[in-house]
Amino acid sequence: MRELSIGANDAGQRLDRFLGKSLPALPSALAQKYIRLKRIKVNGRGSRRDVRLQQGDTLQLYIDDAFFAEPEAVPGFLDRFVPHLRVVYEDENLLLADKRPGQSVHTDETEKVDTLIHHIQAYLYQRGEWDPGRENAFAPALCNRIDRNTGGIVLAAKNAEALRILNGKIRAHEIEKTYLCITVGRPKPAQGTITGFLRKDEDRRQVTFYRHPVPGGRSAATRYRTLETRGELSLVECGLLTGRTHQIRASMAEMGCPLLGDGKYGRGDVNRRYHESRQALYAYRVTFDFPTDAGILNYLRGRSFEVEKVPFREKYFSLTYPPRR
Repeated sequence: MRELSIGANDAGQRLDRFLGKSLPALPSALAQKYIRLKRIKVNGRGSRRDVRLQQGDTLQLYIDDAFFAEPEAVPGFLDRFVPHLRVVYEDENLLLADKRPGQSVHTDETEKVDTLIHHIQAYLYQRGEWDPGRENAFAPALCNRIDRNTGGIVLAAKNAEALRILNGKIRAHEIEKTYLCITVGRPKPAQGTITGFLRKDEDRRQVTFYRHPVPGGRSAATRYRTLETRGELSLVECGLLTGRTHQIRASMAEMGCPLLGDGKYGRGDVNRRYHESRQALYAYRVTFDFPTDAGILNYLRGRSFEVEKVPFREKYFSLTYPPRR
């Protein structure tokens, strides 16, 4: 028999889901059977699979040792990594990081180590705020993601309760993310809302914008406002009323004003002329607009955080641009 103690980051989970995370070698169907047979108990008593675990509970598991993974040493990168983070805001529950363009948020087929989440986890581990050896399943996690070549604010939860709340607020559209972009051309009208439908092509990793409903299409609405125009380039602020893949990029291209540097939806001739190979798009502000209860994050209600510098705004819309001849 082995015991597992339920800590703060495990609390609130269903018993069966907790087992799935903490004992990945135990098949789900077998876990359900063991619960029915009372070979998995909560505080010494039989339980249901959907019972919500509480901090301080103790699980007794009368199951084969083979289902328990050997304790892993702390991943090497947590000790050796030198975290490089631009922290916009941080407290005991969350961290807002300004992701640089070109960095992946998670591991993918092209990058396994130098990811935003690895930098955040190493940063928290080295500061003594997170110890994977003391957790059954929880690890600091990102609540939103942005494309590799897009820069800007990404939210990371430091504990399970903050992760649950932030994910819920994002689904309920109670966290507002505002973007800056540079378009090739002047949007007409200068401000408004672009509505339509986006259909994703998984093979091409690209979306197509439609003005009318189409099979497989998902509604998309983007609010925009032109801040400044210099020559053929415009600095535009965008807000997402829906959150779809490549929504701003495809929507602005549909208006005839694609993003500078955009290799999928933009103009190759203009991108080459400006020597830009990444879309000029930045998630530069986040606002916690909580009309409903936010639990331990209520103190964030109404607060807004913004990055200090947006590189392409400094480059193309500063007092020194265009360069003097």
